[in-house]
Amino acid sequence: MNTEKILGLFKEITSAVLIEIGLVFVVATAIVLASQRVLPWLAAHLHGKQRLFVLAMVPTIRVIVFIIAFLWVVPMVINPSMQNMIAILGVAGLAIGFALKDYVSSLIAGIVAVYELPYRPGDWIEVEGTYGEVKHIGMRAVEIVTPDDTIVFIPHLKLWTSLIFNANNGGPSLMCVVDFYLHPEHDANRVKHLLEDVALTSPYVQLAKPILVIAKEEPWGTHYRLKAYPIDPRQQFQFMTDLTARGKTCLRAASIRFAQLSPEHAVQTGPY
Repeated sequence: MNTEKILGLFKEITSAVLIEIGLVFVVATAIVLASQRVLPWLAAHLHGKQRLFVLAMVPTIRVIVFIIAFLWVVPMVINPSMQNMIAILGVAGLAIGFALKDYVSSLIAGIVAVYELPYRPGDWIEVEGTYGEVKHIGMRAVEIVTPDDTIVFIPHLKLWTSLIFNANNGGPSLMCVVDFYLHPEHDANRVKHLLEDVALTSPYVQLAKPILVIAKEEPWGTHYRLKAYPIDPRQQFQFMTDLTARGKTCLRAASIRFAQLSPEHAVQTGPY
């Protein structure tokens, strides 16, 4: 009985129907292949937004052509009765639901993100090694801009599976850390005060926040970490560059040698 119901969904396939289906497939393929050749050629002769718009039409045309071809072929194969359409839509709904489960999960995570606020526009976050400033929070994904000015779209789905590192958490304070690796033969207190002065005299430093110098002895020398806050989180890279450049200059002026690491020594920074 089930077999009869399944067979009842389909029309009788004649040679004429097969020829028409073949023609639809050939025409659709020809249009897609032509668009993939003609549109990039046309885009090569354009500039700016017009070029990008024409290139964006290539996948759009491919999707539209295949949808039209599918809608054309289905009535030739399946009896368009109410019962059959309900069965087909049910199967299609299950298939689409399974295919879009990650998309739906991202939408739900987006609603959770609005409530829990793991990131906001202006926050500097890191997700699976990608670090940047949050520019826009959509329903499905968060848009960040990396220090290299690359836009990255991160689906909210990562809330369920990944750690979200937020450097400033909606505030104006973002800690920057600069590392110095020095030869063990030196006056540690002198280096500590010297690095503190380097941070205090930076034009980017936020004086209301603490400045810390943390030292850790390693087999190859002494590892110093200078921790301070820039005035604006967007200045963090200029701030770190300024601390590094002036810190090296001051240390060399004080005749303090830097550590010389052999290839077998890997520099490991701990959580201090």
